[in-house]
Amino acid sequence: MIRFWLHLFFVLVWLGFWEPAEARRARFKPTPPKPKKSEAEQIIEKLAPRQNINIDQMSGKWYLLTVASRCKNLLESGFKVESTTVTWTVTGDKVSVSTVRKLNFECWKIKQNYMRAKTPGQLFLKGKRPAENVDIMVLETDYSSYATVVFKRAGKITMKLYGRSSEVPDNIVDKFEDRAKTFNLGLDVIFQYPDYGFCESTEKVLGKSYICLFLYRLNV
Repeated sequence: MIRFWLHLFFVLVWLGFWEPAEARRARFKPTPPKPKKSEAEQIIEKLAPRQNINIDQMSGKWYLLTVASRCKNLLESGFKVESTTVTWTVTGDKVSVSTVRKLNFECWKIKQNYMRAKTPGQLFLKGKRPAENVDIMVLETDYSSYATVVFKRAGKITMKLYGRSSEVPDNIVDKFEDRAKTFNLGLDVIFQYPDYGFCESTEKVLGKSYICLFLYRLNV
């Protein structure tokens, strides 16, 4: 009798540890490896200014000359870009940026506040949600004639070339385009902005309440 109960006990224990092969495979299914990042994505992650940028010297008026971006809105309306100027005013840790451009045939002034980051040459634009935050980096500049600025959000970037006048030497444009290629931004996604028709005055002003993400899509 004791032998019978011992046998029954071991059978029940064995059944308790046994499970179908499908269940074991599901329970021990290995985590798939993360997709390997492209060379361009790795370069974007390691982005840093080429020189010790002095943000104070970025103050003043800049003309937007060229944009390299895969922004959906820009791709869809790339042939309708408007003349754009940007004025930087540096006050302590804050950089007030006023962008003047046409929207719906009216001249608008769009105000934003960038905050300095710890790294020289880097700034930060806070969005209404973390996903809308934008990291801004002055990649390269001589302060007096041109500046290359990168806007990074959610692992994607937009590159912009600014000039103190509406024209810069061809070698500066060539350097900008070569640098954009390293971020997988080829000539098919590089847009030249017009050097005429700039707004002399503004009819409307958009301030802090304007949606940051919409601004980003408009590339301002």
